[in-house]
Amino acid sequence: MNPRPASSPAVAPALERVRALCLALPETTERPSHGAPTFFIRDKKTFVSFLDHHHDDGRLALWCAAPPGLQADLVRSDPERFFVPPYVGHRGWLGVRLDRGEHWDTVANLIREAWLTVAPKTLRAKLPPRTG
Repeated sequence: MNPRPASSPAVAPALERVRALCLALPETTERPSHGAPTFFIRDKKTFVSFLDHHHDDGRLALWCAAPPGLQADLVRSDPERFFVPPYVGHRGWLGVRLDRGEHWDTVANLIREAWLTVAPKTLRAKLPPRTG
């Protein structure tokens, strides 16, 4: 695999799309964590991290919380797009490559699922239903 340079022109537009998807969810904030843009619920619980070339892995990716079983199902069904991320993969988190073609509807759904996985029950009730 040829590592993609950290300054790839794909990074800024991908981050902006991820940021818009995450910040549209109730009580979500963003701040750096471990050097990466990271999204939190109520400024406490992480649900998505945006990683660019993490430890020279050559990936532009998200690491996101996932409901039980989703990580294994997606990694098994499409290992070119999904992976078990280091550090958090053992907790069921899912790695989602953003450098494998456009799949923003899937990314949006996975971000929503990550938020639902982490959000407290009272906050989940504030999430508007999906449209379209």
